[in-house]
Amino acid sequence: MARVTLLGESMHTLVERLYPLCRSITGDGVRATLDIVGEYIPLQVHEVPTGTQVLDWTVPQEWNIRDAYVADATGRRVVDFAASSLHVLGYSVPVAATMPLSELREHLHTLPEQPGWVPYRTSYYQPAWGFCLAQDTLDAMPDGEYEVRIDSTLADGHLTYAEHVVPGQVPDEVIVSCHVCHPSLANDNLAGVAVATFLARALAEENPYHTYRFVFAPGTIGAITWLARNADRIDRVKHGLVLACAGDRGALTYKRSRRGDAGIDRAVRHVLESSGRPHTVKEFTPYGYDERQYCSPGFDLGVGSLSRTPYAGYPEYHTSADNPDFVSPEAMEDTLAVCREAFAVLDRDRRYVNLSPYGEPQLGRRGLYDSLGGRSDAKEAQMAMLWVLSLADGEHGLLDVAERSGLAFDTVAAAADALREAGLIKA
Repeated sequence: MARVTLLGESMHTLVERLYPLCRSITGDGVRATLDIVGEYIPLQVHEVPTGTQVLDWTVPQEWNIRDAYVADATGRRVVDFAASSLHVLGYSVPVAATMPLSELREHLHTLPEQPGWVPYRTSYYQPAWGFCLAQDTLDAMPDGEYEVRIDSTLADGHLTYAEHVVPGQVPDEVIVSCHVCHPSLANDNLAGVAVATFLARALAEENPYHTYRFVFAPGTIGAITWLARNADRIDRVKHGLVLACAGDRGALTYKRSRRGDAGIDRAVRHVLESSGRPHTVKEFTPYGYDERQYCSPGFDLGVGSLSRTPYAGYPEYHTSADNPDFVSPEAMEDTLAVCREAFAVLDRDRRYVNLSPYGEPQLGRRGLYDSLGGRSDAKEAQMAMLWVLSLADGEHGLLDVAERSGLAFDTVAAAADALREAGLIKA
């Protein structure tokens, strides 16, 4: 990866700002997160009431938490929500009690194999309460009575999600989706939020061909809610990408859409292969992040997922070790660059028709060979012109040309531009 620039540092700063907030699938933590993202890009925030039917699901009650702790007999907080939002089981019901450690243990979650780390655990749809703590902390707790307090509320409210739209030359849309429901976890998924935010800013400066719609929503229920509320316009979505785990130092991983050969699948694969970046391309599975919602058979959208090390593929996953030090500015920059390169392929991919299809047209008298003089890639550029002319039959796009010829997409697109200007092809 290249040396980090101000762009990478800016994305890392956003991760650091968002990290302390207690997020869940609903609540003020999500709103506070979107408020901060809204300082970088304008957002349209949507509030969907508790009880709203969204496909086969129902928007749940809203959860908010103010304080939580486990205190020993001296009043010392041995587990303290104020120190980390991971310390409380997500969606814990309120509790105010005193109990012996033997009883409390049933509500404590640790990672014995990583005794210094705090796990991330939730209970969204079944009433429960609990605390997450390091195994080392639990081992140091003597038998005795402990005060237990969770100052939380579960009440009718709203599910909150937000959108940002970068207008394109056509109304056909590319959606970029990332989940905003996890508390203090930097790679999963604050890095994805940061990359999406700065990707939106970059696209706004480029006058893109497609319209780009960014969706910042809670995992699963948020994407399902978005789909339910946009079912009547879903045919506008031509491509999509879910961003998650976008900032660790591992190689890039792309998970194909359910279709397997959607435009986004081909574009990302071509960028990864032609760039020489270390990477893995995985087949679709109906488990993971919100690509499984967008790709569900009723919608069957061409949406893939881009990450670095996949979910559950690194020890720090869903633990306190997934902190801002775990994500790197260089990795986020690299993820952002791949997104921009893949979207450039989608935006420039066109089908052309050869206007001089009987035999090879004379390129020299049109100055096309002369225009290559002195170029180090003159031979490749010439071959690209010939390949474009050969496949400009109205059936093949420029990405087809790049894949079949083995040439870089940028080289093929430049050749198409030159041929179009010379009046030899038309879209």
